[in-house]
Parts: sequence; structure tokens; C-alpha cells
Amino acid sequence: MQQKRNIQIIEWEDLDKRKFYSFGVFMTMTIRATVYPATLIRTRLQVQRGKSLYGGTFDAFFKILQAEGVRGLYRGFMVNTLTLISGQAYITTYELVRKYTSQYSDNNTVKSLVAGGSASLVAQSITVPIDVVSQQLMMQGLKGGEHLTRFQLDSDAGKSKKVFGQTRSIMAQIFAADGLRGFYRGYVASLLTYIPNSAVWWPFYHFYGEQLSKLAPSDCPHLILQAIAGPLAAATASTVTNPMDVVRARVQVEGRSSVVETFRQLLREEGCWGLTKGLSARIISSTPTAVVMVVGYETLKKLSLRPELVDSRHW
Repeated sequence: MQQKRNIQIIEWEDLDKRKFYSFGVFMTMTIRATVYPATLIRTRLQVQRGKSLYGGTFDAFFKILQAEGVRGLYRGFMVNTLTLISGQAYITTYELVRKYTSQYSDNNTVKSLVAGGSASLVAQSITVPIDVVSQQLMMQGLKGGEHLTRFQLDSDAGKSKKVFGQTRSIMAQIFAADGLRGFYRGYVASLLTYIPNSAVWWPFYHFYGEQLSKLAPSDCPHLILQAIAGPLAAATASTVTNPMDVVRARVQVEGRSSVVETFRQLLREEGCWGLTKGLSARIISSTPTAVVMVVGYETLKKLSLRPELVDSRHW
């Protein structure tokens, strides 16, 4: 625990790990369910050519709702819930690497940057195969956009009442076309997107928190300041890394193999504005995600404090 900071940081050694993981699974699932529609919209916006299907985030929301119903906003969600595994891996890696880095540096920015990047590397190694499948499912049922994805559900799979019937069909098509490598399509692009995103988010989160603590009244609850700092950090990180996120989405959905060529084609066809595709949807999704994640995560850590430390901590 760092006592000199305005906003105290609960470190790994302060936690009751059993409580931490039990509450953490519930928190992660809640966040995923809340922001999934925005994630689906962002993916469709990034993959479309120009504005051939949707005029923007809200236009996409209403069109999907009208054409596919609420279920359309949750295409691929059941598969995506498997990212609960990567979520727990991310949290564990972040806290452990942060603890390890503290042996060499007391600078919170350095600890946050190294731990955030490392956590994203581990999490993406688990998440990418899940994303490849769920993104293909996100693109199903898209009228006029069938050409944007390599794989389509056959009529039997589409009508299947089994929860994972469609998932199995997509997975079989990916494996038949590309083998096991197909499930890691876009892995490099994902690393180039999410490692910087995570490495930028954590330092800016603590930076904004510190600045807000200097401006806020001394009796202002730290959780409120952290709930504001989270979305600010998310917007900053999303803006910085969005170009690679567009490239990542196209590589995974369209089955491209070259990150560099995809980037060049995007610039040729749509110019610099193409690099901002889905940015508003990404910020819209990241803002509530950041609020829920920060409030949930910081509350989770407070609830998971070792019993002997509870009375000695003041927030």
C-alpha cells in the first residue's frame, strides 16, 4: 500500500485472493453484458466500406434493432463470455507484474505501464481465438453486408435451437479454410492494438486520478474521482490506438494476412478518416465500461482486503 499518494492504491499483497476471484467473475460478466452491443456496433462500423451500411453509431444501433431485434445486438455473446477466462488472467497478470516491478521502481507510472502491457499480452493470447469466432457471428444476419465476412451460416445452423449450433458451424468453417492458424488471425494486430491501449490506460488512469484529487474537496470520496478518471483514461487510450483497432477488425473478419497491407489499403480507399472509423462507438462503449470497471474493480479490491487491514484503511 502506498501511503504517500493522495489516492491510496490497494496492492496485490493486501488482498484476500478467494474473495477477489469470486467477486471478480461476477464483475467481469456484468461488464461484458453491459457493453457488448456497443462492441458489436463498433465491429460492424469498422468492417463496412465507407458508409455503405450505417451512417454512424446511432444509425447502426437503430437499424440493427429494427432489422434483427435485441438479439441482433447480442450476436456471438455466448461465445464472448469465454473471455471471462482472459479477464481473470488479465487482472492476475496486472497485479503480479505490478508487484514484481515495484522491486525495481517506485514510480507508479512505470509500474502501471509495464503491468498493463504485460497483462494485455497474456489476455490477448487467450482472447483472440474467441474474438475471431464472435466477430464472425456478429456479422451474421447483416443484410447487404454478406460480402464483408468470409463465412456464412448455412440454413440448418441458422435455424438450430442449440445455443452453440451456430458457433460450431463458424468454427468448422474457419478450421476448414485456415486450420488452427485461422483462430489466431489478427493476433499481431490485436497485440499492436491492446498492449499499447492497456499500457496507456493505467498510467493515465492514475494520472487523472491524482490531478482530480488535487482539485476536489478533501472530503470527496476517492471512488468518485476514480470513476471520473477511468473514462478520461479510456477516451485517451481509445483515441491513440483506434487506427490499429480498425486494422485488427478487418484482418480478423475479412481473413487478411498482412497488417501492413490492410493499413495501406485503408488509407488508399478511405484516407486518414478511415483510421477513425468506430472511434465514437469505441469511446461510447469504453466510457460506461471504464466507469463500471473502475467502480467495480476498486470496490472489488476494497471488499477483498485481508480482514486485518479493513479497519486500518480510510477512503
